[in-house]
Amino acid sequence: MKLSVITVTWNAEKTVERTLKSVQEQTYSHMEHLIVDGASVDGTLKIIQEYSEGDLNIQKEGSILNRITVQKRLKWVSEPDQGLYDAMNKAIGMASGDYLCFLNAGDTFYAPDTVERMMQSFDRNKLPDILYGETAIVDDKGSFLHMRRLKAPGRLTWKSFKQGMLVCHQAFIVKRELTEPYDLSYRFSSDFDWCIRMMKKATSIHNTRLTLVNYLNEGMTTANHKASLKERYRIMAKYYGHISTFFHHIWFVIRAVLK
Repeated sequence: MKLSVITVTWNAEKTVERTLKSVQEQTYSHMEHLIVDGASVDGTLKIIQEYSEGDLNIQKEGSILNRITVQKRLKWVSEPDQGLYDAMNKAIGMASGDYLCFLNAGDTFYAPDTVERMMQSFDRNKLPDILYGETAIVDDKGSFLHMRRLKAPGRLTWKSFKQGMLVCHQAFIVKRELTEPYDLSYRFSSDFDWCIRMMKKATSIHNTRLTLVNYLNEGMTTANHKASLKERYRIMAKYYGHISTFFHHIWFVIRAVLK
């Protein structure tokens, strides 16, 4: 089984190397790393080029990961796009893996053997449509802060997201043949809509019972945060109905107060 790891970047010179290195250090060999860059003007492309040319000696389990492996794993493109989700749609079209995983610049796999353990967590004769797991939150130095506040449920269905986005997008791995494009009418929460659509299509969703990713704790501007919440409300109302969504949001407020 091949995994396509997708990273969308724009002026990410401070964070992208951590993600590049994490993917290259994975002990699982059947992987590709696709970088879709939105025409960065900082040092992002220089860092990506260094990795794609195999000029770096990357330590893996006490040995040197050779240049050929680095070159085979990493493919990238840099050009203007219409934003994050447009770039993700481009990456889906580029992918050749059996499964897709989205890691933002600054995000990493939890450990060097994470992908290997994830791929060993299910029966190869019964391939799940979706894999999922837990998420750790880290600071800008990659140091652990805490586990994600919303814990992944033992059994995940498309109705689970009535309670909010219980599984982080980065820890939500989808079979490529199941995927559809992200809806570009959502600027901030299309991943929320996409995950629900994928779960509605899926016939099997597998809990790996692993912590899969380290998610970079980034501050979102107040304006974007409010816009994102409004979009999520619209998405929830579309799938779960207005009445259900309204009462769930009352519970969200209570939950936040009691936290």
